[in-house]
Amino acid sequence: MFTGIIETLGTVKQITKEGDNLHITISTSITPELKIDQSVAHNGICLTVVSINEDHYTVTAIKETIEKTNIGDWKENDVINLERAMKLGDRLDGHIVQGHVDQTGICKEIKEANGSWYFTFTYDSSLHNITIEKGSITINGTSLTVVNSKLNEFSVAIIPYTYEHTNFKTFEKDTVVNLEFDVIGKYVKRIQELQ
Repeated sequence: MFTGIIETLGTVKQITKEGDNLHITISTSITPELKIDQSVAHNGICLTVVSINEDHYTVTAIKETIEKTNIGDWKENDVINLERAMKLGDRLDGHIVQGHVDQTGICKEIKEANGSWYFTFTYDSSLHNITIEKGSITINGTSLTVVNSKLNEFSVAIIPYTYEHTNFKTFEKDTVVNLEFDVIGKYVKRIQELQ
């Protein structure tokens, strides 16, 4: 379980394919604090630490993860958002994030707004995910509030702190991102489909 408040950034150092799996090695300042079998959200994807070596660690992504996320597009030197699992008893500053990416989205537009930014994303609404105005959305693991919600499109407003401390600063038009929709919205949508 995560909050969507990005803890730090990491850099992809190596990607190795083995069968249908990808072994991804990440370098980050929090590596010395990690342990094997620990869950870490990588651009919103919950992955398990399988090995640690000095300042870098390795995680493995299986076929299901590769098919539903943008992890198959990652390259060496890509910068990714990282968050360790939340601790019981801590404040929940973002929203409830499972680290289970629902689908990818595409950055359609970036507008500067006198010290902040509006990012607009499109997504495939045939996969039955929804956003609501002022509801929660997780983009590359970052907990955000939806503005301008439409059937297959929404925007988010990014403050300077978020821009500087996440990989939003690397986004451009057509960047593919990981989306995790609000867990309550997913249950409501599913209940409606079953009636």
